[in-house]
Amino acid sequence: MAVLIWNDLPDCLATNLHSKIVICSELRSFFLSSFLFIANAWEQRRLGEEFDFIPNNTLSRADLNNESGEIQSVHYGDILIKYGSVLDAKNDDISFITDGNRNDYKSHILSNGDVLFADTAEDETVGKAVEIQEISDIPVVSGLHTMACRPKIKFAPNYLGYYINSPAYHGQLRTLMQGIKVLSISKTNLSKTALVFPASEDEQNAIGKLFTHLDHLITLHQRAPCNIKIYILQGALLC
Repeated sequence: MAVLIWNDLPDCLATNLHSKIVICSELRSFFLSSFLFIANAWEQRRLGEEFDFIPNNTLSRADLNNESGEIQSVHYGDILIKYGSVLDAKNDDISFITDGNRNDYKSHILSNGDVLFADTAEDETVGKAVEIQEISDIPVVSGLHTMACRPKIKFAPNYLGYYINSPAYHGQLRTLMQGIKVLSISKTNLSKTALVFPASEDEQNAIGKLFTHLDHLITLHQRAPCNIKIYILQGALLC
């Protein structure tokens, strides 16, 4: 059933590639907005109560490289522009710290499920975040103008990444932003924001999968339409 729905819906609503991309993107936006309407039935907690902050570094681009190193660092500019809601540390490009030694960053090392916020931007994208997953043998740390948070309780993969970038959560940040030409948000203010989530990890997992599949569909339509059929036939859309 899931295969039929995701296979047929874009085809029956659109006759060209551009329209299919628009439809998938609008579906994604619609489901993200739906957090506003269903949150009342979920758990609600303050971020400061449910997360611990992890130290970040203040290394500029000049201290990073894209070739090699012992340790990788996530720069705030990449959170704002380069990455989606979930950062795949195994497959996405993350800069290395030039001449970095992992022993110097033992208290900074990130784990799967940590959330990284960009704490400054020139517009209201400040507070854009990524949930990091698929960390391999190369350790990853949180870089310049970022705030890294680690949940105290277990969440299903990808749920936090999509929820924190939804209008339901990000809308809270607008009244907490400071600055005129460049906006920023502090750890104190971020800690005041409310998180909502279903108590069931299975439900969190289903939500994470939904948005992951939509993002894959959008990407596949943009790259090569024929890959959509292969992706679906392989059963990737089955929960």
